[in-house]
Amino acid sequence: MKNISPANIFNHVNAVPDDEELFETLASGDVVIERIVSRGQITPEAEWYNQEKDEWVILLTGEARILFENSGEIALKPGDYLLIPAYQKHRVTYTSKSPECIWLAIHGRINDKT
Repeated sequence: MKNISPANIFNHVNAVPDDEELFETLASGDVVIERIVSRGQITPEAEWYNQEKDEWVILLTGEARILFENSGEIALKPGDYLLIPAYQKHRVTYTSKSPECIWLAIHGRINDKT
């Protein structure tokens, strides 16, 4: 039997150089879970995320903005979360450097219960 011990989503954040993002992924079947650390990174101007799966994302620290094609930009602060439907084009237009942005993202077939 595997030993179960806690981990902390805020650990090892400072081990990442300032110009990089860190993606830590857990995956099982159709579900992917990522911790993302960003310090000023944005999506390049001409690019859009256009993902095959729904994405539920929560901003744990920092401030960020996400632009959605044909529906405007949303500003996020700690605790804000979004459900981004599959194939909804979007791009990150701002992430704070200090404090850095720590995100938790879950990708899969997600039903919105709100």
